[in-house]
Amino acid sequence: MNETYEEQDESEYRNLAFHPLNVLLTLSLISLGAIFVTLTAAFVYTRFEKGLEPIKLPNLFVFNTLILLASSATMVWAKRSYLQDNTRNYQFALLSTIAISFLFMGLQFVAWQQLFNAGSVINKDVSTSYLYVISGLHFAHVIGGLPFLGIFLWKAYKKMREPVSVLVYFSDPEKRLRLRLLTIYWHFLDGLWIYLVLFFYVNYLLQ
Repeated sequence: MNETYEEQDESEYRNLAFHPLNVLLTLSLISLGAIFVTLTAAFVYTRFEKGLEPIKLPNLFVFNTLILLASSATMVWAKRSYLQDNTRNYQFALLSTIAISFLFMGLQFVAWQQLFNAGSVINKDVSTSYLYVISGLHFAHVIGGLPFLGIFLWKAYKKMREPVSVLVYFSDPEKRLRLRLLTIYWHFLDGLWIYLVLFFYVNYLLQ
């Protein structure tokens, strides 16, 4: 049965492949990826050019990777629940994704505080400045995705009170596309965070 839902999703995705929202997200993710690659490349150049000390990431950075993986999992759950017309699971999956995202942001503030308490101050250490800027930029894009999640959650509760409205909501291909694109965006942020953690970890090993 799951294959049927996935085939339906893939078919609609192909039909809407050149939808303006799809094209916009693709271009946005390419641009965002280029920004982070440029920043990390600049960090490597600056570090070896000036002989900077490597940065040891707080353990919370690694733990936050698991938190983001959990948020990606709940987004997949939300999309599957939508395709299966499962109102209760769809609503709970969206709510869980938002809650996990706030947990990520709260722990990220704690991680930055740990860096600060360890003497890694942005105006004293160039390496730390890069870490703050890069992780802060990622943090900003997590915040940027939350309003869209909030809209989905609000509509899920507002428009899913009657059987007819539920049927209309779940049968809307435009909403399916938007949910799919939001899921891709969330996976991208997850993958980007894993890349950043591995990048700084490898740089720490290359002392």
